[in-house]
Amino acid sequence: MTIREQLEEVERETLSALAKLSSETKGRMRPEEQCTIRTDFQRDRDRVIHSKSFRRMKHKTQVFLSPTDDHYRTRLTHVIEVAQIARTISKALRLNEDLTEAIALGHDLGHTPFGHAGEDALNEIFPGGFKHVIHSLRVVDVLEKDGEGLNLTYEVRDGIAKHSKGMGAIDNPKYRAETMEGQVVRISDLVAYANHDLDDAVRSGIITIEDVPRECIRTLGETNSERINRMVTDIIFETINLGEKKVVVSTEIEEAMMELRSYLFNTVYMNEKIKNNFVKAQKVIKELYEYCCENQDEFRVLYNKDPREGETTERAVCDFIASMTDSYAITLYEKIFLPRRWQGDISAF
Repeated sequence: MTIREQLEEVERETLSALAKLSSETKGRMRPEEQCTIRTDFQRDRDRVIHSKSFRRMKHKTQVFLSPTDDHYRTRLTHVIEVAQIARTISKALRLNEDLTEAIALGHDLGHTPFGHAGEDALNEIFPGGFKHVIHSLRVVDVLEKDGEGLNLTYEVRDGIAKHSKGMGAIDNPKYRAETMEGQVVRISDLVAYANHDLDDAVRSGIITIEDVPRECIRTLGETNSERINRMVTDIIFETINLGEKKVVVSTEIEEAMMELRSYLFNTVYMNEKIKNNFVKAQKVIKELYEYCCENQDEFRVLYNKDPREGETTERAVCDFIASMTDSYAITLYEKIFLPRRWQGDISAF
């Protein structure tokens, strides 16, 4: 018996009947020989962590564009916080932590530079629109490993595809992941960003904790750790009490979470200072897109590859721009559009 098979046996003996066993995965798009050490979900987690897209998230906006303060969250620290919260919930529910972590770490690989401002810009200008959820799947299926993709398991891909919440209810059957682990990541994403975006907004001076609706604070807690603990505890026990293949939260906590999310949207995300920066960021995205589409030879040099067979230049340009970090997008924009100081040859004098 290989070590992988021993680990699979441990899963069968210890995990909940509602958990997804790695030995029962629906498989990969392209069959592969299994590892003798790691389960399939462990391999997926490792592939995400070692991907270029994962590393680039450290320089992609969460809320505050290219922050100079070391303590503001980036897209990378966001997914790490999601993974920590999701693993805590999964462990308490005796779900598959490896599957949970693989989904959590991979769920935002398709995010653009400048956060949702960049996403909105590409959605407006790219034919057919752009959604980071869909692009995250494109990253893992098509773009990573120089076009080979990461060839992840069906369950990880399903969790990535169904992590987004929009502004609707926390649970929506249409977007509910097939696995409990995927559902855990979806709600952990909200728990994470609702709390760390609030924390960053207070740090920035845009708001104070006293500005947050009092009923929301009374229900969830005064501090970041109190709020996360209250939400996570509620999710765990409500889901245990339900006893079904569905991750749930109590009405009281859900209403407070939705109120907090609405408050952040109206007060923080729509704050004039942040909006002004995002308007500039969208200008960068749109003008880079138009320039690359109109100067295809130069674009191919920048992208260092041709459009994939059967795909348009616009598709390749969209992939290129979505992959950029904030700093790379700004640097490229400056190089293309801004004049540079002439550095003359002083030996001529």
